[in-house]
Amino acid sequence: MNAAKAEILLLAPGLLGESLALQLTAEDPECAVCLRPDQLKAHPCLVIWSVEDVQSLTLLQGELIKLQEDWQPSPLLLLLPNSLRLSTSDLLNLDCPGLLQAPDLPTLREGISTLLNGGRIIRLFDPTEAQPTQQAPMGLGQWLLTSGLQQISNDLQLIDALLIPPPENLLLRFLLEGRQRELRSARNLLLWLWGPLQVGLADAQPLSHNASTTGNYSEQPGPLGSGMAITVRERNAIAVWASIQERVETALATGLGNGTGTLLAIEGLHPERRRDLLLALLNQLDQVIERLRTQTSSSQTTDVEEQWLSLQPELRRQAIQAMTGNYVRLPRGEALQSVAQQLINDSDLSQGDEELPAPRRMLDPLLCDQPVLVDGQLLPADHPKALLQLETLVSNWLVRNAELISAELLGICGEWPELRRYLLDRRLVSTRELERLRNQLNNQSRWQGWVLRPVRLYESQRLLYQLRAGRIEPLLLTEPRDHELRTLGWWQQQVALLLEARDAIAPQVQALVQRIGDLMVVVLTQVIGRAIGLVGRGIAQGMGRNLGRRPAGRH
Repeated sequence: MNAAKAEILLLAPGLLGESLALQLTAEDPECAVCLRPDQLKAHPCLVIWSVEDVQSLTLLQGELIKLQEDWQPSPLLLLLPNSLRLSTSDLLNLDCPGLLQAPDLPTLREGISTLLNGGRIIRLFDPTEAQPTQQAPMGLGQWLLTSGLQQISNDLQLIDALLIPPPENLLLRFLLEGRQRELRSARNLLLWLWGPLQVGLADAQPLSHNASTTGNYSEQPGPLGSGMAITVRERNAIAVWASIQERVETALATGLGNGTGTLLAIEGLHPERRRDLLLALLNQLDQVIERLRTQTSSSQTTDVEEQWLSLQPELRRQAIQAMTGNYVRLPRGEALQSVAQQLINDSDLSQGDEELPAPRRMLDPLLCDQPVLVDGQLLPADHPKALLQLETLVSNWLVRNAELISAELLGICGEWPELRRYLLDRRLVSTRELERLRNQLNNQSRWQGWVLRPVRLYESQRLLYQLRAGRIEPLLLTEPRDHELRTLGWWQQQVALLLEARDAIAPQVQALVQRIGDLMVVVLTQVIGRAIGLVGRGIAQGMGRNLGRRPAGRH
């Protein structure tokens, strides 16, 4: 600990408090740990509160506010038990600079040191599963729709498992892929005709859906691995960016899988090149942010967004050069060619991605330490929820730029066969497999541009990519996109118009079907049912009269 003769107020149960005090003072004799406020000789530099059980989030928030008011400006470190009924999102709502769940002694010392130096620290385990809540009873139509979607989802998961890896028998593979397309078409038809927009998204793709309409992030990205680990050394923009950079590097170090449910061009690269490309982009982003921060601090009259956009092509060129190396040469024709220089010359790196959010949303907090709007609240950039939001924007920028570069590299590899062994995955050394992947990516890009993007714009949704536990996973964000909707081409506008017509006609069709169903019920019960009842009653009465008659006897 850097502070000399620092006094720490430790609020904990008797035996636990005495044990922690002995362990902390044994490591640093210059630090005094007081178990009661009346033992303090001066204002404490840190307040540690150990909670044995959390029954109510509201009560915990109230106690935190009271402690912070009583011991201002001392930071507060909250020690939580191992088992909690609260989710990670609930715990992040606590306005507390230190949150440690069942920490060991080294972690506790790290947290104390970080808070004494003016930082933040979060160490949380995986949230416990939410308790099941009672839902309203389903109608027959809703039950049939939900059960049908669940059955289709189960069949799709089974087919996906059979296709990874693809079977060697081509006939079996074609049958499985055909069945997969049929199930997806059936699911889309069900959702188009009867389903609300939210039903089926969780089964279709592992998306986190945000229902906010203000452009905020109520669905925060998950932790890197098991649990939540955030450390901000200082409470400023530089320390926030350093923490984000460290977390992203940790996510990339364990490999990178595809959890988006769609094809990605970056999958075609060799795993080492894939990781090198993302790390190179992260390094270039660090240099660009440092350059823009220098210009901002020197009061230069340059538009940050314009400067950012002008640096994108050069940033991508430098990332390609760092990924391939400066001295790698491969044969092309009869001569050796520099791989980096040839890739840069043959690539079109000036194109952009229309799905990228406005750059100032990411740059302003990291350059000027401006607050971040999260769930209707303006939070400082070092707040855990704001930091996670910025991390999502950084991850999305990395993945989308890597996709642009990878698509260009796949095209160049189609004309330079010798490059495939060095740059691409082993299965794409084959010309047929490479061309198949390129065709699939092109068809997917057309479908997304012509159909999916207009639908997302009309539904005010934006698809972001986040790095989560060694995987690229999607996150659906709801935010106003009316300006982009008005700039669509003719075909995309027709898709949006068709979606609007579906929303207008679907209730009328459902009402018509319901009325026809009610009419059928009336006909079956009131007309046909009564007629059958009358016929049966007449037969029964006739049989009763016949049975009641006695045959006439002879005298």
